[in-house]
Amino acid sequence: MERSSFELNPAVIHEIQTERLTLRRFGAGDAEIVERLLNDREIASNTRSIDFPYPAGAAAIWIEFHQTKWESGDASVFAICHRQTGQLLGGIGLEIEKSDHNAELGYWIGREFWNQGFCSEAATAILNHGFQHLGLHRIHGHHMTRNPASGRVMQKIGMKREGLLRGHSRKWGVFEDIVVYGTLASDPRPANEQRNS
Repeated sequence: MERSSFELNPAVIHEIQTERLTLRRFGAGDAEIVERLLNDREIASNTRSIDFPYPAGAAAIWIEFHQTKWESGDASVFAICHRQTGQLLGGIGLEIEKSDHNAELGYWIGREFWNQGFCSEAATAILNHGFQHLGLHRIHGHHMTRNPASGRVMQKIGMKREGLLRGHSRKWGVFEDIVVYGTLASDPRPANEQRNS
């Protein structure tokens, strides 16, 4: 039976648990820590839409915007938190294109939490969420060629490199080459992929 639309019920799909992480909806109380984590030139330089210095008050606006998109079914964006301590580590989510049953994967992790596997763990859970709970057909993502670490996350979770878009994105006045990754619901998942609920 073909799924014609996506209904994100926040009362049902509001939290995902993995071995080390809790993925939950952002709340207004997260704004201060989001601003602190994102006020980092290296994080900003590798993303399309984050500015540096990170503007005061921007996190509260961003959180409210994504809450609205969650309610409309146009996005499913989670705070990445340490499961034991509750500490907010970053953000991850899907920007949904309902008519095509696909979504774009995006993520960021505070610099102090890099190289600990948190992003791959969260991304595995979000892929499962997109395919198993939202009924998506395809999930895609991209990264600037000068940020190969982001590509390694997508490779680890079973996404396939699909191409190079030369000079596709402009960041701080420089045209950037973009690597595109994608995966379908029917594609085999890596053998070591966790099945998170």
